[in-house]
Amino acid sequence: MNFTVKEHIKNFDKKIYSSFVFGTDLGGTNTKITVAGVKKNNVELIFSLFFKSSEITSFSYDLLECMNIAKAKFDIDLLTGCISAAGIVSEDKKNVSLTNQKIKINIDELIKKTGLKSVLLINDFEAVGYGINLLNLQNEKEVYTVRNNLNNIASKKTRAVIGAGTGLGKSILVFDEENNFYNPISSEGGHSDFPIYSNFERDLANYIKNKRSIIEPLTYDELLSGHGIELIYQFLREKNPNNITKYTKEIDISKDKTPLIAQYKNLDETCKKVFYIFTIFYARCAKNFVLDSLAMSGLFIAGGIAAKNKEIFNSKEFLDEFENVYQYSNFLKKIPIFIILDENIGLKGACFAAMNKFRGM
Repeated sequence: MNFTVKEHIKNFDKKIYSSFVFGTDLGGTNTKITVAGVKKNNVELIFSLFFKSSEITSFSYDLLECMNIAKAKFDIDLLTGCISAAGIVSEDKKNVSLTNQKIKINIDELIKKTGLKSVLLINDFEAVGYGINLLNLQNEKEVYTVRNNLNNIASKKTRAVIGAGTGLGKSILVFDEENNFYNPISSEGGHSDFPIYSNFERDLANYIKNKRSIIEPLTYDELLSGHGIELIYQFLREKNPNNITKYTKEIDISKDKTPLIAQYKNLDETCKKVFYIFTIFYARCAKNFVLDSLAMSGLFIAGGIAAKNKEIFNSKEFLDEFENVYQYSNFLKKIPIFIILDENIGLKGACFAAMNKFRGM
């Protein structure tokens, strides 16, 4: 198994931590396993292992690799941790199958193979939700502020987190007065139906359904994702096959089109239109989610696509569509909006969840 290791702390001192946990961000494209130290009510990442999810054949073996490094290099004996996975977690929190990879995890089998004491299993966007508790909203390296409303943030009302990546994730965050942090509610809202507003959108939806052999209604997940950006681009190219530029020539022959489409969104008209459409759809989805959840204490937008293209969320197109609703436009204008820039937000959230679940063990 090929993996890379990153140390997050230069001068590690075991004595400053009360305990240690592991956390994972098991995604459709990439997987991270980290070890964190617990300091009071916070967690600090010590080191992480990075994998390509498509190359994972035995997750328990990869976790054992992490445990062995923790012991050999840092003298850390791991007993507990949290696995966050991009898939539907079973009701008993024992099993998960990744939505976009052939990876299945059974917690009982994992504990038997690794010798761990206890493992918490959660959805990947639950982990992001837990991680939001650790964000410093004044730190420009952690968040990009589209707009803030200090009164709403301080009110401890509901929050919402949404993020497009390999797929689309959502979670509602409810403040826990007893424990003084936000608890995320798991969701598969990314697979809700995409609302069609025009003939153009109907044509696009039918194109994607034919391309992906989908019989059922099209979901947001098929549009607000990396492959969604590529499908929108392909639809536009087939509608205007003669609209060829040096940029479209490069994109057309590339196996990984999405990063190039993003790179040229301000240079090429087709790429620009792709991101215009993507921005409108993102705003529409976010608007509906905020209204569903009454997320008065903020909308948090996660995922690599948002972090790398954060300016689209501050655009007139996004904000106009976000506020385009009958009767509740003024409500939406007051919602704080933040883009999460911390690429380890899911890992930190998984470790935070483990810390609170297994405190004192």
